[in-house]
Amino acid sequence: MQEKYLSRNFDIPNAHTLEVFEANGGYQAMRKAFKMDGETIIEEVKTSNLRGRGGAGFPCGIKWSFLPKESDLPKYLVINADEGEPGTFKDRYLMELDPHRHIEGCIIAAWALGIRYGYIFVRGELQHAIRRLEGAIKEAYAKGYLGENILGTGFDFDLYVHPGAGAYICGEETGLIEALEGKSGQPRMKPPFPAVVGAFQAPTIVNNVETISSIPWIIEKGGEWFASMGVEKNGGPKLYGVSGPVVRPGVYEAPSGVTVRELLEDYAGGMLPGHELKAFIPGGSSCAVMTPDKLDSEMGFETMREAGSSMGTACITFMDTDTCMVRLAARLAHFYHHESCGQCTPCREGSGWVAKVLDEIEAGRGRMEDLDLLLDMCGNIEGNTICALGDSIAIPVRSYVQVFREEFEQHIKEGCCSFPAWSKRRKGSSEAA
Repeated sequence: MQEKYLSRNFDIPNAHTLEVFEANGGYQAMRKAFKMDGETIIEEVKTSNLRGRGGAGFPCGIKWSFLPKESDLPKYLVINADEGEPGTFKDRYLMELDPHRHIEGCIIAAWALGIRYGYIFVRGELQHAIRRLEGAIKEAYAKGYLGENILGTGFDFDLYVHPGAGAYICGEETGLIEALEGKSGQPRMKPPFPAVVGAFQAPTIVNNVETISSIPWIIEKGGEWFASMGVEKNGGPKLYGVSGPVVRPGVYEAPSGVTVRELLEDYAGGMLPGHELKAFIPGGSSCAVMTPDKLDSEMGFETMREAGSSMGTACITFMDTDTCMVRLAARLAHFYHHESCGQCTPCREGSGWVAKVLDEIEAGRGRMEDLDLLLDMCGNIEGNTICALGDSIAIPVRSYVQVFREEFEQHIKEGCCSFPAWSKRRKGSSEAA
């Protein structure tokens, strides 16, 4: 186990308060950043190989460099804290247990980029996180870390928490911006990109919670140090969520590039007694499913792509041999159909059609030709929508059909599902749990 950085304060009582945070070195990176110019900070972030932690993995420093240096309009920082990807639960820990670290990262980013206002767009269901952030922001204002002329630097920066309404589509940056402006969370066509025309039609940087919470460590220890904590093109310590029938589910900090096997066996303690691994999703429900022979794949954006899936949010869901893949694919299809904003016909109509066909197969009323029909539908959805929500149903469903085709065929041949209901605990596992 490596030394903790992102999760260092998670086990410290009252680390969410300013007093305890500062007693453990908090806001020293901010003071160091105030002695650096913006270009130097941006170059340090580029050197760090920090990739976006929300799922897309775009290099943070490169994104920052897209923001215009001069603007007639105020520039905005928008934090994507709308953690709605099924199976993902890491950002809420940062907001609930270490909110000042995130605020410090926001201040450093705003200083480097000449940003005047910041909004933390938090998923509405995360009420505890919202309270913690608002309390920490209030403390930061009282200490002079937010507001006008911060620490006598002449730098002005205001930061606000904006609760969302629980729409998954607001995890997409332009859908989030639309919702922030008080409109329906429907993604915008790009270009123009938010760095040029974003919130309130002004230049805007949108970053994930974990991404910004990493910035103080980059400033404190340097970009090269951060890059050394990972693999090529993917630097830094990283938070990984682990869920499913494992001994110790939870959020763990490990270097970028750690293998799935290490996360399962060394961190999460392996599968629960009586449960055999059947498959896993490496980074949230929108990723292609993987089988146990891929356990030694490294958790990196390029390495996961080479292995046939994607790292996404790096929150892994493990599934045992009692998991029905048809039922799981149908559940995911219903979720994405429900969360579609409806702008694009392939997503709006295709997701519902996919869900209906999967329901028929799960109920034992499927036809063999439905399997090729599903693959055809996924091909017509993927890449043909304004945002990636269409891909989020097409990619996983295609993978379930291709990887577990025999299981789908079994449902059709036998006219039923032979797997136990999710509410039925596996025989003999109650004692183990």
